[in-house]
Amino acid sequence: GTMRPVRRNFYDPSSAPGKGIVWEWENDNNSWTPYDMDICITIQNAYEKQHPWLDLSSLGFCYLIYFSSMSQMNRQTQRKRRLRRRMDLAYPLTMGSIPKSQSWPVGSSTGTPCSCPQCLLVNSTRAASNAILASQRRKLYPGGVRQSSTFAGGALWPAGTGTPAVVAGGAAKGEGLRVAGAGFAPGQGVPSAALPGLNNLNRPGTQRGAGLGARATVPPGVPALPVKNLNGTGPVHPALAAGMTGILMCAAGLPVCLTRAPKPILHPPPVSKSDIKPVPGVNGICRKTKKKQLKKSKTPEDVVRRYIQKVKNPPDEDCTICMERLVTSSGYEGVLSPRGIKPELVGKLGKCGHMYHLLCLLAMYNNGNKDGSLQCPTCKAIYGEKTGTQPPGKMEFHLIPHSLPGYTDSNTIRIVYDIPTGIQGPEHPNPGKKFTARGFPRHCYLPDNEKGRKVLKLLIVAWDRRLIFTIGTSNTTGESDTVVWNEIHHKTEFGSNLTGHGYPDPNYLDNVLAELLAQGVSEATLKD
Repeated sequence: GTMRPVRRNFYDPSSAPGKGIVWEWENDNNSWTPYDMDICITIQNAYEKQHPWLDLSSLGFCYLIYFSSMSQMNRQTQRKRRLRRRMDLAYPLTMGSIPKSQSWPVGSSTGTPCSCPQCLLVNSTRAASNAILASQRRKLYPGGVRQSSTFAGGALWPAGTGTPAVVAGGAAKGEGLRVAGAGFAPGQGVPSAALPGLNNLNRPGTQRGAGLGARATVPPGVPALPVKNLNGTGPVHPALAAGMTGILMCAAGLPVCLTRAPKPILHPPPVSKSDIKPVPGVNGICRKTKKKQLKKSKTPEDVVRRYIQKVKNPPDEDCTICMERLVTSSGYEGVLSPRGIKPELVGKLGKCGHMYHLLCLLAMYNNGNKDGSLQCPTCKAIYGEKTGTQPPGKMEFHLIPHSLPGYTDSNTIRIVYDIPTGIQGPEHPNPGKKFTARGFPRHCYLPDNEKGRKVLKLLIVAWDRRLIFTIGTSNTTGESDTVVWNEIHHKTEFGSNLTGHGYPDPNYLDNVLAELLAQGVSEATLKD
């Protein structure tokens, strides 16, 4: 019998719930737990801005989010948990302002009962839920509801009460089903002619569409409610989610318009070959990579010695690789037995000055790409020329006569990456095993201005060094042994920014320059 207040939250269409996105962390039972909605929005904003990490301490949580490894780390215990981003959240986000007259309780106005086929379909499959809602309405509106079934011939609202207008969009291959309803007094039967969807739900799609000739116009002020993922790939069937959303919003007296969410514009209008031009200041229009040729001129011991200076009296602090004290032997003692490197030897990296056991640096190098370069595990400073494990493929780049949002005065640089499936090499996670390459060719876009051309030149260097892609596990599909992006973000959405991978994004060019620098690809590279 306890009465508690309730409230509604309406989120911006550009936020995580508005895009159908939810962030989750892996709990101790190996199942996934969603973050609170406000935290999801904060994480998604940082992800869309291509931030490498996010500190949640400002929200009262001692966690760090690392997007490169999709993990969450406790700042106090250093414990890490896996993180994932789902895009199948069927969250009903209201777009546009909410009219004050639609606040609970409903103001007095004239209207008609909801008669859209979507709600009728849900009613036919969820009669129990409708009966519960009807019983609740009896308590709220004594004497106003005569029938227990939501659409079984009785009006839902008392006379003179505003009624919801629920319209389902995209129910029949993209066609919005909008059905006009008429006003009925309480207790009156609803004529079957006024409910064209009622007798047509079991007919073939063409007959059903023909029976919906009268389409109602959404009343002014009715908020649009985009329903995500109408293809049915999520855990809840989208038709059920959409219908139940409409019923619950109707129960609160809100007018609702269920529609398809806007689709991203991934590609520009068709371009003829004669309109495609080379990028000014960039040599060629294509780069190819082949199988990696492993360098055998230097041994791992030689590489480690090249970049470190021996420390005779190391400080009494941890080696951040093996977590043993620097004044003791390396934790890799007995695991590796290289010639000339004793387990107690300590070295200092030349640029940054961070100190490690030489044996630990050797183990780290042997576990990496073995390309003759070292990367400090503490500050990520790169020694030598870092290369990656990108499989063989082709990179094309050219100008097209179209403008990106936010760059209306510039043409567009289009980059096309194409990597075929193949067999993993010795530098990959599972040598000899087949890898997949989903979604190729992949089209990416840059504005044709000075900074955009600079980014293109650096991306070409990164491609030649095999840093754009790698072989691993997809964060979106969970598929392993597949080609994935390698921490250098690209814009794959041409004419919109609904997914966060498009324009306008005024910070993107600066962000990608920082990501390239983190991979050892800087402007100094272009001068060499």
